[in-house]
Amino acid sequence: MGGEEHDGASVQEQLIAACRGNNTELLEELLEGRPDAEITRLLNETTTVLGNHLYHEAALRGNYEIIDLLLDQPEFECDPVTRADGDTPLHSAIRWINSEPPAQREFGKALVEMMLEAGSNPRVKNKGGLTAVQLVDPTNNELKDVIRKHEFASLNAGDYVNVEDDKPKGKKAAAAPVQPEESDDDAEFSGSDEEERIEFERRRKEKRGY
Repeated sequence: MGGEEHDGASVQEQLIAACRGNNTELLEELLEGRPDAEITRLLNETTTVLGNHLYHEAALRGNYEIIDLLLDQPEFECDPVTRADGDTPLHSAIRWINSEPPAQREFGKALVEMMLEAGSNPRVKNKGGLTAVQLVDPTNNELKDVIRKHEFASLNAGDYVNVEDDKPKGKKAAAAPVQPEESDDDAEFSGSDEEERIEFERRRKEKRGY
């Protein structure tokens, strides 16, 4: 974890300390004045000796405020995985919630909701083949419901058709009524003269074999 030093410790070491200690002021101080590309690199690539990212360190302690600040940073990666277990930060947050007393569950649910809304993927499996919801304490039904609802919504995103798109864009022109074809017999007679009518009747009878 070498790199630029700040007050005797590298920037990376201080970033880890800020995330572990929920120290938003220190994080803001460390990032101040840096270009977006450098902020993205520092936050996404800094890891502990055990292979945890900054997001994991904050999530393992339920540090809501620092997570909220991290998620506001440019191009922040929501689903990095730990080297040891392949956990995402969402897995880490659930491990923390499971270790806390039931009184903390409401806070834990709010933390997970924020992470999901920011882009955490609940379908990622760790090295044990478990998704985040499969790690949840079986008695914590509210948390399981939150994760499942988000998973359902993300799976179905884009499957809905705008009703307006199915409506005709305008009134279709009415089809012209089909005129019945005249028979050849009727077409031969204009009906304007008695002699012509008699002649017409005679020829029609001849055609029909009378």
